[in-house]
Parts: sequence; C-alpha cells; structure tokens
Amino acid sequence: MNIFKQLICPVSGDRVNENAVRITALFVVLLMGIYFISGYLVIPAFVAVDFYIRAFTKLKYSPLSWLSNQLIKIVDVNPVWIDKGPKIFAARIGFLLTFTSALFGFLGFSILSISIGSVLVVFAFLECGLNFCAGCWVYTYVVDPLVKKQD
Repeated sequence: MNIFKQLICPVSGDRVNENAVRITALFVVLLMGIYFISGYLVIPAFVAVDFYIRAFTKLKYSPLSWLSNQLIKIVDVNPVWIDKGPKIFAARIGFLLTFTSALFGFLGFSILSISIGSVLVVFAFLECGLNFCAGCWVYTYVVDPLVKKQD
C-alpha cells in the first residue's frame, strides 16, 4: 500500500508558482527564527497577516509572496506551476499557528508561543527545503476524517 497515492489535497482551479511558494516558506522560517531569538512580537503578527492575505483574500500577493516573486524575476527562474488549493489550505494552517503564537506571546506565554511557532517552522522548512507539503497530510488524516464523521 502506497500511502503517498492515498493523500487527498484540496483542489483549486488556480495555479501558483512552486518556486515562489518555497521561497515564501523560507522567509517564514527566517522570520520566525528571528522572532525566537529576539522575542520581537511584531514578527509573528506580521507573518500571521501575511498568511491571512494568502489564505482568506483574493489579493494576488501577500508581502512575502510579492517579495518571493520579485526574487524569482531577478534570478530569472522558470516557473513551475502547481495547484493553489493545497497552498491555500496550508496558508490557513499557517495563519492559525502564527496567530496563536503571536497571541500567546502577547499574553506573556513565551514558551507556548515559541512551541507553536516551532510547529510552523517545521512545516515551512519541509515546504522550502524538501518540497514536502505537510498540509496534504493534515488534510488527509485530520480534516477529511472529521468531515466524513460529521456527514
């Protein structure tokens, strides 16, 4: 049994450049790393807003995805087009994690804030470094069974 063939990902008619997605994930890793070192709470708040834009609005770019696309233009890398659906779902998870991390940070629960932020960093590292979408796994093994259970 091949578990990779059984993964279910949300599907969208829209396409996104995989190179930009991976660079954006790298920016998330770097920014959250700076937050872990500095404790500067505006960083996870900014990353949460960036995820919110990507997850819940029709805007073409968030600040980090715009920057990623500008870097791709400078380096002149050919686009690799992939379905945007899994990335929207992943952005929603990213929003939830960064919002929660920022909230706990503002409430003074630094260890909890960093712990939740660390989960995000692992997911973002898997995306940028290994081209592995953890969102599809979460969707397949958490969201889909919960939705089927409610039906």
